Amino acid sequence: MNPEPVAPSRVMKPPRLTPELVALIARQVEDEGPAPGVVVHNDSDYEASLQSLLDRGSWAGEDVWVFAYGSLLWNPAFDVAEQRAAVLPGWHRAFCIRLTRFRGTPTQPGLMMSLMPGGSCRGALLRIPGHEALASLHKLWRREMTVKPPNTPPRWVVAQAGGVAVRAITFAADRKGPNFVKGLTSDEIATVLCSAVGHWGSGAEYLMQTVDQMERLGIRDANLWRLQRVVARQLSALGESRAAPASPAPRTTAAPAPA
Repeated sequence: MNPEPVAPSRVMKPPRLTPELVALIARQVEDEGPAPGVVVHNDSDYEASLQSLLDRGSWAGEDVWVFAYGSLLWNPAFDVAEQRAAVLPGWHRAFCIRLTRFRGTPTQPGLMMSLMPGGSCRGALLRIPGHEALASLHKLWRREMTVKPPNTPPRWVVAQAGGVAVRAITFAADRKGPNFVKGLTSDEIATVLCSAVGHWGSGAEYLMQTVDQMERLGIRDANLWRLQRVVARQLSALGESRAAPASPAPRTTAAPAPA
């Protein structure tokens, strides 16, 4: 007697972030400006910082490349003349910057992604023509650096694009800065991304937009893909808890009237 064939078990597709999940925590938040005690850059600070970096790189008016690994992939602060897939050796992405503005508040800080030493990071090189470099980099400086000292100071790096070494500018975490955090687990990071919201939106939305754009560009980051599944599961659980019907109130029996 032949045994009955066993139906193959249904493999559940791992959850992923969607606009519907991100919408569960969306809310309007007013921009209250820098948190108390935070100093922000002024025009002179931006000018001095940019000129210092260009001097260190001996820039002489040629085209400038910027290595993008996060939000610059889907929302660059300047007109991009050319984009190339690239790898930055010696660095990796990490949610390691505490935010009290933009995608968080002083009472419920968020987390931002930056670069930390170790491993390698797949991203994209964005080219700025030399004659547009100063104007475009001024925009980029104001986008990437707000507080003083900056959470993610600019630096020159060497990325690999198609086997060719390309010198580029990128922004990496200041590991001695007051807003640098480390040692968080994926669950801890996900909890922050699922709760903190600022006037730019939530950390979960930021993660979703980054992962979606990386997927469109054919860029894979295993750690980021795992994190977005953890965030998706937490938001799915939140949605299920909101949708669950309230437990009915217990029925009570009236006491018998006295004889």
